[in-house]
Amino acid sequence: MKKISFILLLIMFTSCEDVIDVELEESEPRLVIEASLVWNDEEETSIQSVKLTTTAPYFDNEVPPVTGARVKVTSETGQVYLFEEVGEGIYQNDDITPEENITYQLEVLYENEVYTATEEYYTTPDLLFVEQELGGFSGDEYEFKVFYEDPEDAVNFYFFRYLNEQYSLQIYNDEFTNGNQTFAFFSDEDAEEGDLVLFEIQGISEGFYDYMFILRSQAGNSNGGPFQTQPSIVRGNIINQTNPENFPFGYFRLSEVDTLSYEVN
Repeated sequence: MKKISFILLLIMFTSCEDVIDVELEESEPRLVIEASLVWNDEEETSIQSVKLTTTAPYFDNEVPPVTGARVKVTSETGQVYLFEEVGEGIYQNDDITPEENITYQLEVLYENEVYTATEEYYTTPDLLFVEQELGGFSGDEYEFKVFYEDPEDAVNFYFFRYLNEQYSLQIYNDEFTNGNQTFAFFSDEDAEEGDLVLFEIQGISEGFYDYMFILRSQAGNSNGGPFQTQPSIVRGNIINQTNPENFPFGYFRLSEVDTLSYEVN
C-alpha cells in the first residue's frame, strides 16, 4: 500500500511539470552609437573608434553590428574627420587632435537617416598617488584611494575606471572639493598582493555625468530579470535629425584620460 501511494505521489509531481514560454513584446531595433573618443597625452598616436550596433530582443545572445554606415566628426573650425569601417560595426580615425573650448559634431548616416550630436573636449588632472588599506565586512578586502588635484577655476566632472580582473566605474563632481586635493575610492575583494591594477581618470561634461548617474542608478536596481518593472529609457545626447521619433541610444563625448598603474602590497 505504501509503495502504491509513493508511486501515485511521484506521478502527480512529474505530471505537473509544464514548460512556460515567456513572450516579451519586441520593439523595432534602434541604432546604438558608442562614441567615446578618449586621448592620452603620453601616447604619440591615438586611434579613435565609434561602435555601431542595433538593439536586440531580450533573450538574444548576440548584438547585431551595423555595417555600411557613414561616420564623421567635424570641428567648429571646419576640420572634417572621416571614420573608416575596419570591422563589423567598428569605425576608426587616427587623425583627430582635439582642442579645448572647441565644439565637435558627430554625424552618422545610416539607412537614409542622419544622427548628430555636439560636444566639447574635456581635459583632466593627473592622477598623483594611491593609498591602500584593508577593510570591508571581513576586514580582508583591499580598499584604494587614488588622489588627484582638482582645478579651482572651473566646475569639473570626472569619470573613473579601476581595472583588475574585473573593472569598476565611478563618477564624481567637484561641488565640495573644488580646488583641493581629493580622491576617488574603490574596493576589490578579489585583489591579491602583487596584482598590478590600473586607475583611469577622464574629464567629462555635466551632461555625460548625468547620463552615467542615471545608468548607474538603474543598473543597481535592475537585477530582477524580465519580470521586474523595467527601468525607464535613458537617452544620450545623439539626435535623429531625419526622424526624431526613431531616436538612438548612446552618447558622443571627447575626453582626455590619465592613467596610473599600482602594485598591490
